[in-house]
Amino acid sequence: MKSIVKSFFIIALSFISFSGFAQNNLISLDALINKTDPAWPLVKKWIESAKNKVEVLPVDSAKAKETLYNAQVSTYATLGSVIYNTGGIMVDNGWIRILGSGSERLSRDIASWNKEKTIKEYGDKIPYLLIADDAIGGFFAINYGGLGPDVKNVYYLEPNTLTWQPLGAGYGEFLVFCFDSDLNKFYKGLRWSTWDQFIANLDGTKTYSFRPYLWQKDTDIEKSSRKLVGIEEMYRFNILKSKELNADAGIKKDDSKQ
Repeated sequence: MKSIVKSFFIIALSFISFSGFAQNNLISLDALINKTDPAWPLVKKWIESAKNKVEVLPVDSAKAKETLYNAQVSTYATLGSVIYNTGGIMVDNGWIRILGSGSERLSRDIASWNKEKTIKEYGDKIPYLLIADDAIGGFFAINYGGLGPDVKNVYYLEPNTLTWQPLGAGYGEFLVFCFDSDLNKFYKGLRWSTWDQFIANLDGTKTYSFRPYLWQKDTDIEKSSRKLVGIEEMYRFNILKSKELNADAGIKKDDSKQ
């Protein structure tokens, strides 16, 4: 019972991860490193029992501390534990790349990756936090008010619609989704038949771009040509194109409560 209660509170705390971005007074690194009850043992259990292939990338201690401080997340929260204990996490041979504090294979850390995209400086108020992406140019983010009314839940910027879709889950639940869910079902129509032959050695700074674009009408991914592009280039293109294509700036609003 105690472990269940702890799991609930850790997942809840992960919802408020990165709240430091909305504050000007940054919390000290010592205060962010929880030595008595960190979330990592719980996350590690999730990884060890994962149904999908999960690879934890090696962590550099100095880089982890720097990223944790810039992120302003406690290691009591699941997000802070991933930052502090991993260089990132690869799921399904790297189809999904969950950001941590950076490594050779996934050289982006979560704090600097968001800088100049969702914030200008650490301490700025953040509309959403980019936390992961995939091999076809999809992006996952925690909503902090810029994507919809369900603050602290995770959204997915679909490459086939270029709209932000709510997943109805916080960060901890997002990790469990990546580790245990049927990803073939989630990515139905977005995986070509031989995708697994192209992913294992994919650089974490790259993603696939398709022609015709996946968001164009009647695009069949099996018949599309594909090439590798930089993930930064893909993100900026998708955000700009999303605003062009969608009157609501690519945000799917939750009208269920209206």
